[in-house]
Amino acid sequence: MSIDVFGLGQCSLDYVGVFDAYPSPDTKHEFREMAIQGGGPVATALVALSRWGLRCYFSGVIGDDIFGHSVRSSLIQEGVDVGGLLVRKGESSQFAFIVAEPSTNRRTIFWRRPTGEPPGPKEIDTGRLERSKVLHTDGLFIEAALHAATIARRAGVRVVVDAGTLREGILELAALADAFVASETFARALVGEDNPAEACRKLAVLGPSLAGVTLGPRGYVALCEGRIIEGSAQPVAVVDTTGCGDVFHAGVTYGLLQGWDPKKSLDLANWVAAAVSTRLGGRAGIPSLKDLRTQGFA
Repeated sequence: MSIDVFGLGQCSLDYVGVFDAYPSPDTKHEFREMAIQGGGPVATALVALSRWGLRCYFSGVIGDDIFGHSVRSSLIQEGVDVGGLLVRKGESSQFAFIVAEPSTNRRTIFWRRPTGEPPGPKEIDTGRLERSKVLHTDGLFIEAALHAATIARRAGVRVVVDAGTLREGILELAALADAFVASETFARALVGEDNPAEACRKLAVLGPSLAGVTLGPRGYVALCEGRIIEGSAQPVAVVDTTGCGDVFHAGVTYGLLQGWDPKKSLDLANWVAAAVSTRLGGRAGIPSLKDLRTQGFA
């Protein structure tokens, strides 16, 4: 059976605690709230897309530990096909502890990447990928991501990249992408200054038809067909910004599949990212398909 979105990338179990302020060394601080949710850029994006009625398949890696079991269960419960989720025996899954500070709209992430071998090119279900409509990846497993993106382009499958960190091979991946949306940190590392529009121009030269940068409370900047598109952040009461970028990219992918104008896709992405920030954790605040329809996005 064909699927809408083939996801390749990170999956995690996140522990998110709310603190009044980031603690000083050698002190004890009691957190006010705690949420335990699945996380990871691609995994969380697929959860959003699945809630919006799309058929999603996830390819990634976990260990055979309790965290991995929780990660897998959380995806299955959301209707995501985990046929590509590899279990590395005797290894540990990706895990994060996140300090959320609602008073400052900040959050600090402590994370450990999975200790098992990353997915290799031969472990990608290329037949399923070729029958998909979009490849959605974060480029963490760069060898597999480049392999998958190359196959996707040959098969006419569109490629969306969530670029959080400027790491080796990621610009090669940009050359294979249809939509490449980077974080503010990525953009600053790319151009050496706070100039997201220039970062979009540098990325667009590599090939993606849509190049964008997410700017947190400043919204977003994107370049599409030579036109700069900007959007301000939605005014909301922020609780936790975990997952906002992940779901922003889900919005871009959703709009791409609907055949929307880039501005409408980016506005959806901006709106759903803001909605996520009003709840603790990266998934609790993901709007439903009904919510999207109410806002005129579905």
